[in-house]
Amino acid sequence: MSLLPVEIGRHEHPVDVVERLANINEWSFDRADEDEISISVEGGWASYHIAFTWLPELEALHVACAFDLKVPPRRHAEVLALIALINEQLWVGHFDLWSTDSVIMFRQALMLAGGAAPNHSQCEAALAHAVASCERYYQAFQFVVWAGKSAREALNGAMFETEGHA
Repeated sequence: MSLLPVEIGRHEHPVDVVERLANINEWSFDRADEDEISISVEGGWASYHIAFTWLPELEALHVACAFDLKVPPRRHAEVLALIALINEQLWVGHFDLWSTDSVIMFRQALMLAGGAAPNHSQCEAALAHAVASCERYYQAFQFVVWAGKSAREALNGAMFETEGHA
């Protein structure tokens, strides 16, 4: 294993792939600089703000997905307990409470070491997984923040699945 920095030439900037994906899907986006793009996507529960950031020193494409739910300081401990319970169930990615803004965020990264290039399908899957994870647990976060439920009660309530139909 080499620990020496190696310059890898890339045929295309990884964020360019994400920008094409946003254009194809007609999503609203903003590309403030070469290494980052922010995309807005409508979900069933909320609007999601997804940032793809290229981290050249790690050769990683970081994905962060947030939604508009500001956690009041009095609920931080219970939200952190809920995040721990949720993260135990996730195979890919994790939730965080972004301390500077008190916002819940889902994060994951695509490791692209050795000059590997992300493709359309990988970026689309990363975005879809981030939104699906937020959608799946959105109600649990609402239960803790607005209904005053415990982390366990909120998770149990949100994961309740009905069978059949009326």
